Amino acid sequence: MHRYRSHTCGALRESDVGTSVRLSGWVHRVRDHGGLLFVDLRDHYGLTQIVCDPDSPAFPVIETLRAEWVVRIDGEVKARTPETINDRLPTGRVEVFVREAEVLSASKELPLPVFGEPDYPEETRLRYRFIDLRRETLHKNIMTRTAVISEMRKRMQASGFTEFQTPILTASSPEGARDFLVPSRIHAGKFYALPQAPQQYKQLLMVAGFDRYFQIAPCFRDEDPRADRLPGEFYQLDLEMSFVEQDDVFETMEPVMRGVFETFGNGFPVTQEFPRIPHSVAMRKYGSDKPDLRNPIEMQAVTDHFAGSGFKVFAGMIANDPKVEIWAIPAPKGGNRAFCDRMNSWAQGEGQPGLGYIFWREGEEGGAGPLAKNIGPERTAAIAAQLGLGVGDACFFVAGRPEKFTAFAGAARTRIGRELGIIDEDRFALAWIVDFPMFEWNEEEKRVDFAHNPFSMPKGGLEGLESTDPLALSAYQYDLVCNGYEIASGAIRNHKPEIMKKVFEVAGYDESVLIERFGGMYRAFQYGAPPHGGMAAGVDRVAMLICGVQNLREVALFPMNQQWIDLLMGAPADPTPKQLRELNLRVVKPA
Repeated sequence: MHRYRSHTCGALRESDVGTSVRLSGWVHRVRDHGGLLFVDLRDHYGLTQIVCDPDSPAFPVIETLRAEWVVRIDGEVKARTPETINDRLPTGRVEVFVREAEVLSASKELPLPVFGEPDYPEETRLRYRFIDLRRETLHKNIMTRTAVISEMRKRMQASGFTEFQTPILTASSPEGARDFLVPSRIHAGKFYALPQAPQQYKQLLMVAGFDRYFQIAPCFRDEDPRADRLPGEFYQLDLEMSFVEQDDVFETMEPVMRGVFETFGNGFPVTQEFPRIPHSVAMRKYGSDKPDLRNPIEMQAVTDHFAGSGFKVFAGMIANDPKVEIWAIPAPKGGNRAFCDRMNSWAQGEGQPGLGYIFWREGEEGGAGPLAKNIGPERTAAIAAQLGLGVGDACFFVAGRPEKFTAFAGAARTRIGRELGIIDEDRFALAWIVDFPMFEWNEEEKRVDFAHNPFSMPKGGLEGLESTDPLALSAYQYDLVCNGYEIASGAIRNHKPEIMKKVFEVAGYDESVLIERFGGMYRAFQYGAPPHGGMAAGVDRVAMLICGVQNLREVALFPMNQQWIDLLMGAPADPTPKQLRELNLRVVKPA
């Protein structure tokens, strides 16, 4: 028999009754039933109940066991009595009567328990991540994430893609965040950068004629952490295709992404035909470029109903500024003053002056609330008709220039949906957000800047760049969103050097900057580049949604905390004087 085990702790079934087995694992729990000891023995594969009575030669060892000790057990498989069967466990119809036991490794008192998985401070969980990872839920999440990656690989290969590995040490590239720099020992004073994404390399692979590329790519960005973004590093399903238009990318990737959610989504419905929503429409309807489409609320402009009305605040804003709009956020079944006042208080807590509202109730002409009284029953009825609202419903209003209030309006839409319980939590709602703006106004520097990255093809190509107001120009740039999260982003690329040159020119960069920062790709485009496009899907976010958790740290093996500190390994750490000398560096502390 093997030194440590003949079976895993998840393998035994009724067919094994009567056989002698050897198991090794961690002590999950010990229970004393009047001298009869029960041990739940756990390994990666599952859990088996071990039974030991005082007559067993192993009893002196078993009675010393404590949680998370590692032990080897020899014994006989027996069927459980009918009243002790546990059908929640795959091994729940059998147990092992122990005749020999060996402690392989003892454990100190635990800094956090594994059994029961009570909430514990994040600092403790991250410092002792190797124990935290033994917990069933987190262990299962990590295995799900691994399975998701395997499924992605399988589906990409079945779609004709080839996996390539691109360099980790590379040159700095603007991808919307700061680079992590790596000092060169050989070239004093010069630095490599860790890739924010394999963007340039995958486009160069298309120029090199490889046609369909993918990889599960590690990416590194020096940006502020948040719940849906891991500090420093993340993984993405990165891909690129040659001789394609936007529809080709969508038709290729929809089955891949839909299939992943269907395979691991616990039977939840998944959108079959992904809708395509223009960016401008998403912002006006949902107040977000990553809308949660499980929420049925859609906002509408109702400016005309308030223009010249008795509600002087809105009417005055409209009269004084032609760019002012009034947006309505319907709240079906929210038609009571308590809910409306609660939403108004929430808005004030968000730094807003308040949230105007109208609600409709039985036996009252027009609507109720201060706004209804000011604008009168005719205008109130017109608003209700436009939004399809009636008795028992409410509506909230935001006013001003849309660019100033859109984000707040989107947050209010989400809050209303959650408060009223109208968000369908048990499905995956996916959609493409298309036609992102090519450029945006950089208020800090008072100039036109890239809205995303400079590699997207502008609508109309070179002609579009030359004949359209840059701030009105959209691009073949798209995101894939799911349940309020952006899970993928991509574009059809500008593959002609003259378009690339013009794009940089519009953003205020001359050709020398283009050559200095993107010389490899600019040079490559002058030697026959195919039309190409692609995208990158966030592996961590997809896994987070599938596992039903709200924080990426619940699907990552060894994450940092929110302060960018690896509490387990003690990073970042001070370099030694020798390391600094070898790299020709010295540390200048902040003043």
